[in-house]
Amino acid sequence: MPPLSDIEIQRALGALPGWSRKGNALTKSYHFAAFPDGIAFIAKVADIAEAMNHHPDIDIRYTKVHFVLSTHDAGGITAKDLELAKGIEDLAAL
Repeated sequence: MPPLSDIEIQRALGALPGWSRKGNALTKSYHFAAFPDGIAFIAKVADIAEAMNHHPDIDIRYTKVHFVLSTHDAGGITAKDLELAKGIEDLAAL
C-alpha cells in the first residue's frame, strides 16, 4: 500500500477531529477520568488493530493515552492509518 499524498492526508484529517500529522505519522491523545478507563479503551482499540493487522504505537501516561499511526513498511501514512484512526474515533464516541 503506497503512502498517501500530502493533499490526501490533509483532506482526510478534516474528518478526524483532533488528529494531526507529525512527520510520517498521525497522532492524537485522549484523556480519561481514571487510569482503568484508558486501559479499557486501549483494549478495545487492540481488538480493531488486531483485526486489521495494523498496530498503533501507544503511549500511556496515567489518564492520557497517545496514539501514533504510521505504516512503517510503506514509509509513511497510508489508507490503513486513516482507517484505524477512524476506528479509534468511532470507539471514543461510544
